[in-house]
Amino acid sequence: MPAEFATAGVIGLGTMGSGIAEVLARTGVTVIGVEKDDATAERSRARLEQSTARGVADGKLTEDDRTALLSRISIGTDIAAVADADFVVEAVWEDLDLKREIFAQLDKITRTDAVLATNTSSLSVTEISVATANPRRVLGVHFFNPAPVQQLVEVVRSVVTDPAAVDAVTVLVEKLGKTPVVCGDKAGFIANALLFGYLNHAVKLYESRYASREDIDAAMMYGCGYPMGPLALLDLIGLDTTYEILNSMYRQGRKRVHAPAPLLKQMITAGLRGRKTGRGFYTYEGKDSPTVVADELTPDATDKPVLRHDIHRVGVVGTGTMATGIVEVIAKAGYDVVFVARSDEKVAGVTKALTKSLEKAVQRGKLTEEARDAVLAKVTGTTKLDDLANVDLVVEAVVEDLAVKKALFSNLDEIVRDGAILATTTSSLPVIELAAETQRPGDVIGIHFFNPAAVMKLVEVVHTVATKPEVIETSRALCSKIGKVAVTCGDRAGFIVNALLFPYLNDAVAMLEAHYATADDIDLAMKEGCRLPMGPFALLDVVGLDVSLAIQRTLFLEFREPDFAPAPLLEHLVTAGYLGRKTGRGFRDYSA
Repeated sequence: MPAEFATAGVIGLGTMGSGIAEVLARTGVTVIGVEKDDATAERSRARLEQSTARGVADGKLTEDDRTALLSRISIGTDIAAVADADFVVEAVWEDLDLKREIFAQLDKITRTDAVLATNTSSLSVTEISVATANPRRVLGVHFFNPAPVQQLVEVVRSVVTDPAAVDAVTVLVEKLGKTPVVCGDKAGFIANALLFGYLNHAVKLYESRYASREDIDAAMMYGCGYPMGPLALLDLIGLDTTYEILNSMYRQGRKRVHAPAPLLKQMITAGLRGRKTGRGFYTYEGKDSPTVVADELTPDATDKPVLRHDIHRVGVVGTGTMATGIVEVIAKAGYDVVFVARSDEKVAGVTKALTKSLEKAVQRGKLTEEARDAVLAKVTGTTKLDDLANVDLVVEAVVEDLAVKKALFSNLDEIVRDGAILATTTSSLPVIELAAETQRPGDVIGIHFFNPAAVMKLVEVVHTVATKPEVIETSRALCSKIGKVAVTCGDRAGFIVNALLFPYLNDAVAMLEAHYATADDIDLAMKEGCRLPMGPFALLDVVGLDVSLAIQRTLFLEFREPDFAPAPLLEHLVTAGYLGRKTGRGFRDYSA
């Protein structure tokens, strides 16, 4: 291997290749770019001019830096120009035959000690490497788009890649100011293997008309803190690109989670490929525009849900963190709240927790003392379910045990006045089974708050086959009045958020279990490569491995999807009592 990479070749200078060339040149590397023809080469020069000009405008480059950077990049059409390069990166279209042809040419013209890399995001590095006489010098260097901005780079080794080549490229990536993670040659590597399964699942939810595109995207943004919803992200990536990546991963791994949803092929055939064509799941102002415009599927902004039931007094059953948060949120919105606890001690506990939360808000300037006192005045605690007789809505927030909830709904049906709405905030249990315990299944609905309820904006409004339309609308309107973002979906295991989130988390556990990458590298890949607020293992430890396992088992039992079967490692950790942060140990040790 060369002592250092002073000269690099970049084959293919589209958006990704140009970005890689810019990143290399920024750190003093001489870059030789190769395009297929003069016209494409000229467009590549213009792309680099525009990108570096933005860098100057944003204060990331001086004009002198820009001039020096551009002087280190030459662009031509003769692949032989990279003959003396220390390092060559291929960044052409995701076509295996094309990439193999390029590597066969590079093998003949480059120095025998030069390192050859592919920027493929999903194709087999091994299949590309065997087009050369010496596959030991071939590896994957997967930059993320846009390369000048994104920090993560996946360094992908095949079973024959020389460890010295991996080490040398890892050092180079660090010199570029990027964060490398090293992984094996598996379909999708780390980030795409986890990301595209999740995206494909979102398409299937939409394809089945389970929820609207807006609600699916809002659910993941407000429920998980994701920077974009999955369908909007697909439009950004490009539906054709997504289809090719999924198809490639499915051919390699045969996992059903990667089998492209039929809707993707239909939309691509119709020319609906995302932002690049001006329309995908959403409609945009024009080609390559990020601005969404209204179309025939866009909800009418003036058609706001209204309270079809009069809601003045709300009951909450439960005393845990979730129940206390719900009491706070509803009382802050001006409603009288009666909460039911099992004992006087638990009543006092809720009152103490509520008072503490409101006092913290006062100290932070988010609430006045008068407002605090007004909220507390609206809350009454009791140990008697019968005290809920005259409420207009009851929200159940007790333990996630179906038998306990069923008994409670049977009691509520007898106690609470006719016409009142009975709601559950279950995160995974079937709402219809609770409704069936009552004589008023049309008045039963899921109103799934997220924890902590006082902070999280999302609420999933879950209707059964029996729920009355006016109950659905009233629940959505109430969510709006208490300052939440409501999304509507049917009564299926996981609803929207958990149905999309937990299979992704389970896939991450399976990846770790296969010794493909470390928990730290997987978390880093998803945070840096996909801009998620937390990596999967950090999130699992926060949620609780026992809770995660229970949700994953529920999803598997309902859908019988083989890829939803809980990863054995997750089951073993729960059996061992390693439940995450709450026990001091999960995927990581928190006892120190």
